[in-house]
Amino acid sequence: MQTVTYLTLDKDVRQVRQPDLSAFAAQLSGGVLDAADPAYDEARKVWNGSVDRRPALIAKCLTEGDVQAAVRFAAAHRMLISVRGGGHHIAGNAVAEGGLMLDMSGMSAIHVDTEKRIARVGAGALLKDFDREAQAHGLATPLGINSTTGVAGLTLGGGFGWLTRRHGMTVDNLLSATVVTADGAVRVASATSEPDLFWALRGGGGNFGVVTSFEFRLHPVGPELYAGLVVYPATQGQQVLRAWRDFTTQAPDELSVWVVLRKAPPLPFLPESVHGTNVVVLPLVHCGSVEDGERAAAPVLRFGEPVGTALGPMPYAGFQTAFDPLLTPGARNYWKSNNFNTLSNEALDLVLAAAERVPGPECEIFMAQLGGAMARVKQDATAFAGRDANYIMNVHGRWRDAGDDERVRAWAREVFEAAARHATGSGYVNFLTEDEAERVAASYGANHERLQAVKQRFDPDNLFRMNLNIAPAASPHR
Repeated sequence: MQTVTYLTLDKDVRQVRQPDLSAFAAQLSGGVLDAADPAYDEARKVWNGSVDRRPALIAKCLTEGDVQAAVRFAAAHRMLISVRGGGHHIAGNAVAEGGLMLDMSGMSAIHVDTEKRIARVGAGALLKDFDREAQAHGLATPLGINSTTGVAGLTLGGGFGWLTRRHGMTVDNLLSATVVTADGAVRVASATSEPDLFWALRGGGGNFGVVTSFEFRLHPVGPELYAGLVVYPATQGQQVLRAWRDFTTQAPDELSVWVVLRKAPPLPFLPESVHGTNVVVLPLVHCGSVEDGERAAAPVLRFGEPVGTALGPMPYAGFQTAFDPLLTPGARNYWKSNNFNTLSNEALDLVLAAAERVPGPECEIFMAQLGGAMARVKQDATAFAGRDANYIMNVHGRWRDAGDDERVRAWAREVFEAAARHATGSGYVNFLTEDEAERVAASYGANHERLQAVKQRFDPDNLFRMNLNIAPAASPHR
């Protein structure tokens, strides 16, 4: 490994000499990659295909000691640092252009304690890894809906999915986290150990250090539950969306019903004549008994006249992978997201009209039903502050040709801006893109000032800035 040119935190261009590089590489059990290494290009890839950044170095972290060495090396050289867990964040913050990327994929071990109903999960684990291990014992914790998502990034931003209305956010089920802070120290954060850091990690993103492992509370779930899809034609969209909205205000916590507006993919239970037409898809999951789920979900079939249904008992872990074929890595993606407390008829009609103009077959608008258990947690109990969001809308631009970049992004921005006056003004940080830094403070609301104070304590130089960044509070000594 020869001399490497890199960018500092101040965007200055500097070089690391070969002896320093060799000494650094010798400290890492997984080794270090640079642009000359054959594995470099694969290692720097992330889920969003429109992100094409080239880090100066990639540290393959296999142990906590590897992470400490990498953080200390970056701090000593004032090198821009990023952390790649699953590499799923839409903004591509896992890859620092000209910086040091920590690849955590080798730290993916999962241990399930069935007696205590606790899981210890490495920072490189994916949702499918966690679900597989926990569901082998009929247990689960609330996670997202795409099985290739990284547990770490999902958790640090809040985390929600099919179990959230019954069991809360992912962060509401986090018991502790082991984290390497900017000084290279290893700290265990929990309700009784480093409680301020623990509070900040539950929704504050990767602003406070590199988490190497998480400890989660588990709940009895499945392994089989009632779930599936109900599909209506877009021509019935107005009545279906209003019926869905009214139904969700009364639905039990065990039932989650979401909305996806898009062109129908060639699903086997849909008539061929429906493929490629605009549809309203209602995915639903009931996390109680199959019998209770069938009864609770029955009204969803009466919102209109479905063109296809696929409902019934199915493995929870299986349904967690149901949307994977529509969310494969490598496509170009751009999102815009709004939080809503309520959905007026005007807001629903606006979204429906926007979905009629989707700029491509992979683009969609989804609206997740939240509330329930997550809304009963106090707003200041965790850094995650969006407890008043009964619905989250994500305008999902997804396409393949770089020539379509501006057209698809313009559509997503247009929908977002039109819906904004009906929304709460806050956002879900896991859905914010690289051009939405101004929304960070609003997304944390009254919690933002405390987050800045915690940042000042644990990362006063803002070493961890490749994220939806929270700046350190101003120090009276500076």
